[in-house]
Amino acid sequence: MSVWRKKPIAAYQAEATKSDLNRVLTRWGLTSLGIGAIIGGGIFTLTGIAAHDHAGPALALAFVIAGIGCLFASLCYAEFASVLPVEGSAYAYAYGTIGELFAWFIGWNLILEYMMGATTVAVAWSGYFNKLLHLFGINLPDYLVNDPSTHGGPAFNLPAFLITWVVTGILIKGIKEAASTNNLIVILKVGVVLFVIIAGAFYVDTANWTPFIPEVTTGSDGMPHFGVGGVLTAATIVFFAYIGFDAVSTQAGEAINPKKDVPFAIIASLIICTILYVAVSLVLTGMVKYDQLDLKAPVASAFSGAGITWAVYLITIAATAGLMSVMLVMMLGQTRIFLGMSKDGLLPKNIFGKLHPTFKTPYRSTILIGGIISLTAALTPIEKISEMCSMGTLLAFSMVCLAVLILRIKEPTLDRPYKTPAIWFVAPAGVLFNIFLMTQVRIQTWYTFIIWGVLGVLVYFLYSRRHSNLEPKK
Repeated sequence: MSVWRKKPIAAYQAEATKSDLNRVLTRWGLTSLGIGAIIGGGIFTLTGIAAHDHAGPALALAFVIAGIGCLFASLCYAEFASVLPVEGSAYAYAYGTIGELFAWFIGWNLILEYMMGATTVAVAWSGYFNKLLHLFGINLPDYLVNDPSTHGGPAFNLPAFLITWVVTGILIKGIKEAASTNNLIVILKVGVVLFVIIAGAFYVDTANWTPFIPEVTTGSDGMPHFGVGGVLTAATIVFFAYIGFDAVSTQAGEAINPKKDVPFAIIASLIICTILYVAVSLVLTGMVKYDQLDLKAPVASAFSGAGITWAVYLITIAATAGLMSVMLVMMLGQTRIFLGMSKDGLLPKNIFGKLHPTFKTPYRSTILIGGIISLTAALTPIEKISEMCSMGTLLAFSMVCLAVLILRIKEPTLDRPYKTPAIWFVAPAGVLFNIFLMTQVRIQTWYTFIIWGVLGVLVYFLYSRRHSNLEPKK
């Protein structure tokens, strides 16, 4: 059989009607999951780097550009989610339109987005948790909050290790508990973000917005900064603050009305977060001159500089809680993608497809993923694991945009509860935008990405192809 064999759309639609997962997620529950995945450390950290070194006050414009690029992908995700309301996300969409090998490759690279993304967030959470302890006069030994490479000797990042198992336990207990936990954290995060916007607005000095786009300068690294090029560079940086909206599509198996609610939640969560991001960036660059923003904690430093020192506690607590919810949704998404792949025979069903008899969650794969993430986060520097996260995400985004166009051509009469508007512009624009961002990644990351891809192809031909449900039975 050809490696381009496709899983029939009808088979996906049949699966959607007999899901063994608990269908408890409402439209706004799904939207909350999307917001929980998007709003995290990005808004509390990336804003400083992007404004200070690249965009200045035009950071708000950079967020708009990045948001528009993500919107292209989100519109395509929304159409697929209405046609194929199953938990496989981009993997399932590719399997039903382009073919098995391509779908496997997408699923393999989604590991980079979800599992490596969750690992990165675990390490970042440890950093924020350590800062929070500092505020209350508690200091953990360096060897317990760093990896061996960063510490320069024997070390184990204990907070990163422990938070992974806390999240793992919540996910094993059930989607209802995970969603409830996420809802509480999202309320806290959005509340603090609104506080930053409203309270910070009273301290804005519009003179700090001039010039809105600073003139081009040459930095100490010999590279040009600011100007229009700087705004585009900032857009590639803050793009990663949007990673996570696609996690909504992995929850289709647990949505009450996936055909309508998943598309709504994908687009709604992205639009809500874009508005919040733009407002926060305008407030920050208005409160403090862009070149005075702290690179590591820009939001906290802006309020500290304005004399609102008590707000630093609130912001640090929100950032710590916010990263936990991002981690929760990423690990949730990873287990559901593995569940979809195991249903198709491409991964061992007794590990990745086994549901807990009481909680109805894929508990074995959740424990396995929790183990890998906890050890990797405890022993690996954050920069090493974060570099690969973006590559898997960008590839998935571009391939979904391509696949939805292919499906429009091959299956024009297919029932589409939601149709991507201006598909002949939106889909190609989404492909080009995400490929452009991939070209901005440094060459060393490309080498690692290629090695990871070759390994995935080997796994496909050695195991997945022979065990696929589409493989003819002998």
